[in-house]
Amino acid sequence: MASPENILLHLPEEEEQQVREIFAKLAERGFPTQHQTPHITITFSPAMANDVVERAAELLPPVIPASFRRVGTVVFGTKRKQTVAWLLETTDALEIAAREISALNPDGRGPRWNPHLTVGLRLPREMVPDYMQALDKVTPTIFKELTAVQAGLWRPASQHMTVLAGSKTRV
Repeated sequence: MASPENILLHLPEEEEQQVREIFAKLAERGFPTQHQTPHITITFSPAMANDVVERAAELLPPVIPASFRRVGTVVFGTKRKQTVAWLLETTDALEIAAREISALNPDGRGPRWNPHLTVGLRLPREMVPDYMQALDKVTPTIFKELTAVQAGLWRPASQHMTVLAGSKTRV
């Protein structure tokens, strides 16, 4: 299956590097290497509809940059491979915008949005408890806030990012 197109939020380079350092520390402990660029997904689709992208380009600029607070760790998936993520909370304005964008996406989940940042992708189910324990140990206790400084449409097939809000080059 091809990777879906995503409307997503990117962190500033400094915060992205902090997440990558956490990935590296987990890999040093023998866990699978995480290659994904740290991001927060608003919605995804095999091919994102133009009206969804256009509405995102209207709704997101007034709410980006946006602050997020880590409020927990969650596990997604019910099968053999699972995903570990930080559960995030953000501003009401971004939450409302993201839910509207998600609701417009015919391939989406309706007006639902669970903001999260994936920190362990497709992990074997039996590894998840140890991974979560190690994640707690290697994550700096002061690293509780994240900032979305850019929103964009990511098309993995062409490796193209269309910036919808925020800085064209992340700071």
